Amino acid sequence: MKKIVLNIITIFSLLLMVNCQEDNYSFGALDAPSNLKITVDVIGKTDQTPNGDGSGKVKFTTTADNAISYKYIFGDGITENSPGGVSEHLFTTVGVNTYTVTVIASGRGGITTNTTVDVTVLSNFSDEKSTALLTGGTATGKIWYVAAAEKGHLGVGQNDNDPTKNYYANYYQAAPFEKSASCFYDGTYTFALVNGKIEYKQDNKGNTFFQNSYKSVGGGTNGGDDQCLPYSTAGIKTVALSPSTSFVSKNPDAAKETTGTVMNFSDGGFMGYYAGATQYEILSITENRMVVRFVQGNNAGLAWYQIFTTSPPVAADDTVYTNLVWSDEFNTDGAPDATKWTYDLGANGWGNNEKQNYTNLAKNVKVQGGSLIITAIKEASGGAEYSSARIKTQGLYDFKYGTIEMKAKMPTGAGTWPAFWALGTAAVAWPANGEIDFMEFIGAKPLQTQSALHYSGHSGGDAPVKTTVIANANSEFHIYKTIWSPKTIRFYLDGALYFTFDNSDTTLPFHNNFFMILNVAMGGSLGGTIDPAFTQSSMEVDYVKVYQ
Repeated sequence: MKKIVLNIITIFSLLLMVNCQEDNYSFGALDAPSNLKITVDVIGKTDQTPNGDGSGKVKFTTTADNAISYKYIFGDGITENSPGGVSEHLFTTVGVNTYTVTVIASGRGGITTNTTVDVTVLSNFSDEKSTALLTGGTATGKIWYVAAAEKGHLGVGQNDNDPTKNYYANYYQAAPFEKSASCFYDGTYTFALVNGKIEYKQDNKGNTFFQNSYKSVGGGTNGGDDQCLPYSTAGIKTVALSPSTSFVSKNPDAAKETTGTVMNFSDGGFMGYYAGATQYEILSITENRMVVRFVQGNNAGLAWYQIFTTSPPVAADDTVYTNLVWSDEFNTDGAPDATKWTYDLGANGWGNNEKQNYTNLAKNVKVQGGSLIITAIKEASGGAEYSSARIKTQGLYDFKYGTIEMKAKMPTGAGTWPAFWALGTAAVAWPANGEIDFMEFIGAKPLQTQSALHYSGHSGGDAPVKTTVIANANSEFHIYKTIWSPKTIRFYLDGALYFTFDNSDTTLPFHNNFFMILNVAMGGSLGGTIDPAFTQSSMEVDYVKVYQ
């Protein structure tokens, strides 16, 4: 018996040794990079100009045996990773300066080898005026915003040698607030002058607006429409200025069409709209307005244009409504006030593959303790798996324009989908009649709430929609407010504006009367998968008010 056990142990040990040997073999030899060689090409260097042409540009090419990537530390506060070992760097300190450049070659397992080289280069380009206007001339810096209220704040045109068309967005110019349903207007762009260098910080609030051929950078699928996707822009970038060599800079009227200065962003920096560019030509700049031009990274035939301002993007609409014309503060216990509310009943999926049956039973909808309580319950009901309620003002009260306000607390549980919304009364089918979603909450995403608008050509997944962060939505009451005017529809959470929709087009359905709806759906296209452990949960509404 002992011999059998010993044999088994021996065999197991041999197998373990073989496996370890195979693992080492598959990982490869951990050899440090060797034979590290750097070639330095100072742009414009000749016998007459030994320190270059004054642009400050230097091209580095590094090779090494057993190296899989390289990192440059340029000696001017800027670093760059270069998987292929080739990098062109712009040194911007004016005059002839010598920089000690460190190159680190990395091999398998993170083993590195490094070397240094001294580079002497001339930079005679400076644009003190643009620097001062861009940064405010201080280390605190100046904050810029997308000029959303201006036509052409985003545009695209041809990038070629046609001087009659290559300096403006001749293909497309965005209308004022055209992108308000996206994240495009959320960002801030701060330029500061720190120890003689321009530092840049972009706060995109966690989302970036991607050109459709770059959506994969943010985890999306390329093609289709431009899209906002989660993408971090954290960290401080360095901006180096250089003379422009663009087609525009060679135009006969170049002096009128561009400042001739290009901003070069370090570490993949960009300004708001992601189209693969890190170089932005400043066409014009004043104390409070800047126009930039950049070439799309994967299509040299397209030049994009953006307009920035020092004022936050706010629609030109100061309409307010203060006369209370309709309200329900739910002060009488029992069923909802029949002079104000009626019911939608049934279990037909409601066009969204929803899983509830709507009833008018007290267990699903009641007024109690100063609140309207709509409760979704897991139970067999009317052929559905859940029961709930949906009440509306249809046939009792409808209106056009005003401030609509609800104070409410949301249900809990993945799959719950409470909403406060409105439908147009026009005798046409949805979405032509219009839908305004004052508030939608997705139980599976308890840290956000959203608003949306649906109309012809822009409904379902193509509707303009905007989310905002919310805390304690299930345990605390929050105020959801919408200001609906002939010019705009503005959505607020607890007094903070987070979505502005341009309503100036008179052909939109949002210039007709609408009636209000309150409901708690289960599952469906937006509610998503329902938590199997869900039993019941309620939306509590303290009040609904309309001002005109």
